[in-house]
Amino acid sequence: MKKIAPLLFLFLLLPPLIINAQTDNSTSFEGLTWYTDIMKANEVSKASNKPLFAFFTGSDWCGWCKKLQREVFSKPGFIKWAKENVVLVELDFPRSKALSPEIAQQNESLKQTFQVRGFPTIWVFFLNKNSGEDKYTIDSLGSLGYPQGATPGKEEVKFLLDANTLLKNRSTK
Repeated sequence: MKKIAPLLFLFLLLPPLIINAQTDNSTSFEGLTWYTDIMKANEVSKASNKPLFAFFTGSDWCGWCKKLQREVFSKPGFIKWAKENVVLVELDFPRSKALSPEIAQQNESLKQTFQVRGFPTIWVFFLNKNSGEDKYTIDSLGSLGYPQGATPGKEEVKFLLDANTLLKNRSTK
């Protein structure tokens, strides 16, 4: 697996604050659970041995994000695939709705860590805590975006092919 250097995340130093301040750590969409708290999502990831699927989005302004949700995330094939293969995390950067300061800080830290320059961006990875330290290592499987070049109406098929290629990175490394 490609390793991103061990990082000391400011947001990871504050998990009790984040967990206590954020009483609703997830949302449901099309029968899927999307976590908003990376630490809660990581607990589920560790327990299930599934990678995190971090969706960087501008939920209330990003047209391509809405298109990805409509043409891929809401489709039965993606829903089935996601339930079987990943832990979903929504990292939102809205313009007209407010996030809690802790979640906004967490999302910004992850955006900087992954050097996200545009939306939608998806990173698939494992987050591993170094024993006895407040440092985490990211084992990245890779990134995705809107499935460019897909035949109209077949965006879900192309996206899942690309996503499965990333998951194969896990087993070949």
